[in-house]
Amino acid sequence: MTVIAVIGAGAMGSGIGRVLAEGGAVVVTNLDGRSAATKKRAADAGMREAGWQEIVSADIILSIIPPSEAVEVATRVAATALAAGKTPVFVDCNAIAPDTMAAVAAAAAKGGAQVVDGSIIGMPPVPKSGETAAKVPMLYLSGGPDGIETLLSDHGLKVTRLEGEIGAASALKMCYSGINKGLVGLGTAMYLAAIRSGADDGLRRELAASVPQVADRLARGIPDMYAKAYRWGGRDGGDRRFSRQGRSRRPDLSRHGRPLSQDGRRPGGRRRTGGSARCDGGGQRNTMIA
Repeated sequence: MTVIAVIGAGAMGSGIGRVLAEGGAVVVTNLDGRSAATKKRAADAGMREAGWQEIVSADIILSIIPPSEAVEVATRVAATALAAGKTPVFVDCNAIAPDTMAAVAAAAAKGGAQVVDGSIIGMPPVPKSGETAAKVPMLYLSGGPDGIETLLSDHGLKVTRLEGEIGAASALKMCYSGINKGLVGLGTAMYLAAIRSGADDGLRRELAASVPQVADRLARGIPDMYAKAYRWGGRDGGDRRFSRQGRSRRPDLSRHGRPLSQDGRRPGGRRRTGGSARCDGGGQRNTMIA
């Protein structure tokens, strides 16, 4: 029987553990120093408490913890694996920047671990209830040994392997998170400004009328932000560093927007108006809009 260790028994970790246990895996987790509430949550999810030696003996280890603890946990796994003579498959599933993932990989590899970069996109799993189907987030993987995605999929997870090496899955999470949380952050700031000016009701009505998708996203995203915003600070600026690194390159965005001709016309002959087009440092007109 497949044994999967899940380090971290928070909402996401215990939810993933429940899916794997219901999918037929033996799920173990380390609960040293954890609260009674966390231990109960893990037990309710079908996760069995285990020591670190048993953790590194599992077929796969999934690290699902606060981002600020990622390197420390990888170091702990490496030291235990080295002492036990094990070479575990270690999947870091945390919301960390690619440079932090590189540090995690280096730390885990010192103990002989086979490292896989992972990122989870979506809310914690929700079990099936009546006519409502179960909801499981997507786990993206990059780098490391092949076959991990099949084993995890066979036990109930939704898994997609990316073509890139270690760092690609973390980069995907950073990009997705930046768009998602950036939208919520911008919306929050604008709502606060509207409230101060007495324009909040009008803003809400206009958003609902002209961009209902944005209105709906903010209506769900802003209340949901409060309970988990504390975790964003634990990334130690990784997403900001990552976005600044992206600015040093000029990738081809033609797959992600509508091309404009050099005179600012969209396909079909309409000239674009407004001040969005600009020239880059070499005098070339930036001819892409999102």
